[in-house]
This record gives sequence, C-alpha cells and structure tokens, in this order.
Amino acid sequence: MSIDARVEALPYVRISMTLDNLRRYAVARSLFQPVSLKAAIDRLGFVQADPIRAPARAQDLTLRHRVRNYHAGDLERRYASLGIEEDFFINYGFVSQQLHALMHPRTGSSGWHKARRDRAALVLDFVRARGEVHPREVDAHFAHGRVTNYWGGTSSATTHLLDHMHYRGLVRVTRREKGIRIYAAREATPDSALTVHQRVDRLVDFVVDKYAPLPAPSLSYVIARLRYAAPQWHRELKPARARAMARLSHARLDGTDWYWPAGETPRNAAPDDRVRLLAPFDPIVWDRRRFELLWGWAYRFEAYTPVAKRKLGYYALPLLWKERVVGWANVSVVDRQLHVTSGFVDGRAPRSRAFKRELDAELDKMRAFLRV
Repeated sequence: MSIDARVEALPYVRISMTLDNLRRYAVARSLFQPVSLKAAIDRLGFVQADPIRAPARAQDLTLRHRVRNYHAGDLERRYASLGIEEDFFINYGFVSQQLHALMHPRTGSSGWHKARRDRAALVLDFVRARGEVHPREVDAHFAHGRVTNYWGGTSSATTHLLDHMHYRGLVRVTRREKGIRIYAAREATPDSALTVHQRVDRLVDFVVDKYAPLPAPSLSYVIARLRYAAPQWHRELKPARARAMARLSHARLDGTDWYWPAGETPRNAAPDDRVRLLAPFDPIVWDRRRFELLWGWAYRFEAYTPVAKRKLGYYALPLLWKERVVGWANVSVVDRQLHVTSGFVDGRAPRSRAFKRELDAELDKMRAFLRV
C-alpha cells in the first residue's frame, strides 16, 4: 500500500495524505463528543435499524457512543417526542426531519393498479378517522387476507399495504407498541423551494457526510442506493455522482480515489484512546469495501449465515481501539450477567495495559447501557 499521496482539496490546495490519516479521520469524524439524543440524530441524519437484539438492537448500539447517558431502548421510548421519522434512506431506520423533507413527497399511488389504489384510499380514510391505528385494527376492519413478504414468510395483506403507504408518505409511524409500528395519516409535505438538482445533491451530501472518507466504488454504491430514498429522481443520480466527484475533496492512494466533504482536512484528525464495541451497521464499519481497505481484513455480518460456516459469530461486534479495528466480540446477557467471547485479527489481544484497561472500561459501559 502506498504510504503517501497528493490530495486535491478545494480550493486546489495540495497536501500530503496517508492511509493512517484516513483511518484516524474516519473514526474521529464519526465518533463525535456525546450529545443529546435529538442532536445526535440531527447530526447523523440517519441511524440504520435492525430488529435483532444481541445484546441490543443495532440502532441502540450505534447511538450509545454518540449520546450522553444512553440506555438500550431509549430511542423507541422517546421516539414520539424527538420530532424524527422512521423511514427508508439507503436502508431502513430513523431519519432527521431535514433529511425526511428532502426525500418527500415520493411517488404517491402512481404505479399501483386500481384495486390497490382503491384499497389504499379506504385504509387512509380509516386511519384518518381513528387518528392512530395498530395494523391489527386495520386488518380486522378490512380482512384483506395474507401475502408473501420479502423474507419468504407470510404477513397480513393490510400490514403489507400499510408498509407501502408508509414508504410513499401517505402514513407515518407515530410510535411502536411491543415492537409493532403504530400509524397515523401524514400531512401533505410542503413544496420545497429547492430545485430537483439541489435536493439530490443534498441527499448525496448526507451519505458522504455520514460515511466519509469513501473510496470511489463505495461512493458510487451509496449514491446508487439513493434510488430507495428518492425513487422519483432515480434518473438524476448518475449526473449527481459526477457533480459530487467534481466538488468533493479527494486523494488517490495506491490506485484508489477517496472522497470526503470539501473543506475538511483528514490529516488533522485525532481519535481518542478508547476501546469501543461497534454495531455491525455503525457508520464506521457499515461499508465492507472501505473496511477492508482501511483495516486490512474482512468483517462479515453472520447472523444469517449457517452456523457451520460462521467465522466470527452470530452477531460479532467490531472491536475498535484508537483508530484500529483489532478484532471482534460476541456479547450476550445470561442471568443478568454479561458474557463476552472475543477474537483478534492477529490471533491474540494487543499486548498493552492500556488496551486491557480500556476494554474493561468499555465492558463496564456496556453493562450500564444494558442495565445489567
């Protein structure tokens, strides 16, 4: 790997850059000083959600490093008071109001056949009349039958329709009841003063800001995934990618172009000395291509991998120390005791008292977060 490169950073200032600089930058800019829950979501823009709890849901594991005094489940408990939305961005999760407004209105009911449009209109009238509804109430009222869902199982046709109505912005999630989404009708999204190009460019800036620095193939990948965030503008994504590559700061290292927000200087980043157990979908490790380039080994999420083929474990949490991901750990709670099994890239834990001390401190923080 080349240890040095020249960086073209707007406004055309050339500075030296190394892979170590990019590693430190990737960690330091993502792990900002803990703030309030609302402020953290506004800063992140998007927090990916996942229903698996091992030992907590991914959204909680992501937020615990960035929110003061955060405990597992705080996001769901406080969701209704935060002024945020559940929605699809590049994956499903929680989005800030600013990001939500950029994505909507999505295509309303166009593309649906008449029978589906008619059913959606009836369901929407029912939701408006009730104020808030549990999918079970809607299903009991309309009894639309069952359909095959995306994971091969079956689900209520009404729940399936509500999912599509939610995605298209006809209803919103107001809260959860035992993990089930409770819906209400959504008010019409005000027209934006921004042009389509400006809105798409801002969506691109959201993903770049969240996952920078990004190698060129990853930048192309996350921009392509914006077709889920704003399907109405999917034809705008290719030219938006070209505009992004022209305006972002970038460097070439060993034949790979890296991109990050203009005006930022990766060389000056300095992560702290803490050990952290990261969620599998944490912004630092979410992009597996970038992960391998920065840390030199392949992390895989194996919850859906057959047991015999797992190498890291069911829900392995990447183990970050300073700016290095040195291994992984599987964490569980049994009889209100924390159980941890770990593995290391080099075959053994770092030989450092500082690492042992920081790992113990991180496990104490995990116990507090889980209240065990």
